[in-house]
Amino acid sequence: MASELEVIRDKTAMRRWSRSHRSKGKTVAFVPTMGFLHEGHLALVRAAGALADLTVVSIYVNPGQFAPSEDLDAYPADLRGDLHKLADLEVHAVFCPTNLYDYGEGGGRGVVQARRTEGAVGSPGSSASCLEAAAADGSGHETWVRVEKLERGLCGMSRPVFFRGVATVVAKLFNIVEPDIAVFGKKDYQQWRIICRMVRDLDFAVKIIGSEIVRESDGLAMSSRNVRLSPEEREKALSIYNSLSKAKYAALHEQSTCQELKNLVVQLVTEAGGRIDYVEIVEQESLIPVEEINSPAVICVAAWFGAVRLIDNMEINP
Repeated sequence: MASELEVIRDKTAMRRWSRSHRSKGKTVAFVPTMGFLHEGHLALVRAAGALADLTVVSIYVNPGQFAPSEDLDAYPADLRGDLHKLADLEVHAVFCPTNLYDYGEGGGRGVVQARRTEGAVGSPGSSASCLEAAAADGSGHETWVRVEKLERGLCGMSRPVFFRGVATVVAKLFNIVEPDIAVFGKKDYQQWRIICRMVRDLDFAVKIIGSEIVRESDGLAMSSRNVRLSPEEREKALSIYNSLSKAKYAALHEQSTCQELKNLVVQLVTEAGGRIDYVEIVEQESLIPVEEINSPAVICVAAWFGAVRLIDNMEINP
């Protein structure tokens, strides 16, 4: 039977809710999301529910992880639908703040309009986020959390503001929700590893759980961005999963070098009509590129299909 769902919008109220329950000996599991929930998110919520007494889900599209040239304004949203989906699960509270960067007295208030700002300062590769573009007078948020080495490669190469924005908003959410456990999807592999390292390095009292990728029946990794694919683009995007599967088989059963495996993925995705951002094979924890797979590794891919950028990965445990 589903629990009664409490919707909380205020930071102080969320912290008070969590502290009240934890003072009674209850444990809290937390699933941070940006909304437009699909079965992949719901799998994280179910996993969280099995790990603690209470489950909190946050819904917040974070402007601090988007550059002005990226798709913040196009990111899909359906709060009513999200709450309906969560009401059918063992979720006890949903934290959906309007603006996590509003500190009163003008500080950060412009961020509410960040999603609707077009032509803001910044360009591909810019080190400024939508958050900074919306508060260019210097009154807004200016404290960032960076996991310096892990954020450099993979998605960090083409999205230089992304991971500092992710680490910062997750740190803020941990300070507000004060969970015992937090669950992250391994589809965003680099993000998961960055959060693990941040928690270790900054002594957060939060246990981080990585949950396996949830896929559609044809193998496409579930993503909120999939809805923006045309039927033709979605068919082409299956090349990511298919190429990863073939590369993993070759890594485990054939004498293939890492370069040959990467070339295979690039070839299959490109032939299907995708535009490669990167294909890398890295060690699972350090994310350092490897030339030979003789210890746990992961193949990571980012590719464009039309105007939609998709990421996926597949672990290899020889």
